[in-house]
Amino acid sequence: MAVFRPFHALMPRPAEVAQVAAVPYDVVNTAEAAKLADGNPLTFLRVSRPEIELPAGTDIHSDAVYDKALANFKRLCAAAPLAHDPEANLYVYALTMDGRTQIGIAGTASAAEYDSGVIKKHETTRRDKEDDRARHVMTLRSQTGPVFLTYRDVPAIDALVADIIKEKPFFSFTAADGIRHELWKAGDKSVALARLFADAVPCFYIADGHHRAASAARAARTCRAANPAHTGDEEYNYFLAVAFPANQLRILPYNRAVKDLNGLTEAEFLAKIADAGFEVAETATKSPDRSGTFRMYLGGKWYALTPKFSLDGLSVTACLDVSILQDRVLGPILGIDDPRTNARIDFIGGIRGTGELERLCAEGLAAVCFSMYPTTLDQLMAIADAGSIMPPKSTWFEPKLRDGLVSHDF
Repeated sequence: MAVFRPFHALMPRPAEVAQVAAVPYDVVNTAEAAKLADGNPLTFLRVSRPEIELPAGTDIHSDAVYDKALANFKRLCAAAPLAHDPEANLYVYALTMDGRTQIGIAGTASAAEYDSGVIKKHETTRRDKEDDRARHVMTLRSQTGPVFLTYRDVPAIDALVADIIKEKPFFSFTAADGIRHELWKAGDKSVALARLFADAVPCFYIADGHHRAASAARAARTCRAANPAHTGDEEYNYFLAVAFPANQLRILPYNRAVKDLNGLTEAEFLAKIADAGFEVAETATKSPDRSGTFRMYLGGKWYALTPKFSLDGLSVTACLDVSILQDRVLGPILGIDDPRTNARIDFIGGIRGTGELERLCAEGLAAVCFSMYPTTLDQLMAIADAGSIMPPKSTWFEPKLRDGLVSHDF
């Protein structure tokens, strides 16, 4: 059963929380982070993207960047200020976007359970990104961005959470993007919540944050090796996470934009798609209405792509829409051999809408774009249960958890 522990969160005061809390480090580039941080000395982006305070062109993996992260973290702890909760708590975290609220629980998960597979993965990680996050958390000795976990619903947990949120939240603010963030301390209900996880949740699934989880596990192994008195109870054995029941979550599509047609004319490309087993027809709809179908924007027109082939006998991974598109179109026709590394493809989060796909084509930044049906949580869990791996950029979760809202020192 899954371990999920209360902890002494490092937190800003309610009066400053809106200034401190920041979008995750990996959803913005340096220029976007600098723009968001402009005029706000307390934003956590100065810790998670510290290169914004260094000369343009600074290598984001240089010693200077990690040194600046630590200096800014210390400064923020003093200036915000950030202080440890005197009580070890689990924290109920609600995010409201477009009138829809999802409610999870912030706590610490077990690095050992990540290593053993009790915390299940569905993506591979890149070594360079692991190296970056592992060095960041070891430099700060703090996990400042949570791993986004999910689990199969447990009515008793839902009932206890519903009881907690009847009280006034400790934090409540609406970010500049219109998303409302609220956080409650579970208080004396923390122990009961932790016990429910241990008794009723057999495993967690990583929804988002595979690199954060992998780097936390690496940090735990490093600290364990350096501690001859290791007991297993040290804080480095646990990492910051927010766990949501599956019924609370919404996955948005992760759309594709390809920069060229691999030497083909539009007519040749359309013919090859038809040869690959798709019915191709112009359409007025820009998003597919069911799994297994696609929308494509090419030459200023939208097309519906409907497979005429059977998926019988394919693995749960091969049946994913993103796999079908990769295996039938992106790879063999457009030459996108490895979507993780090929520079000719970009991935567009569904939060940006289909208008972003039209813009990319109109501005010559893409030759063709694909509007996808979102991967489902059932598919994600089935793939993780099978020990399989999804293709890259298969899921886009919104709203995003904020960095700096609660941090876990170790």
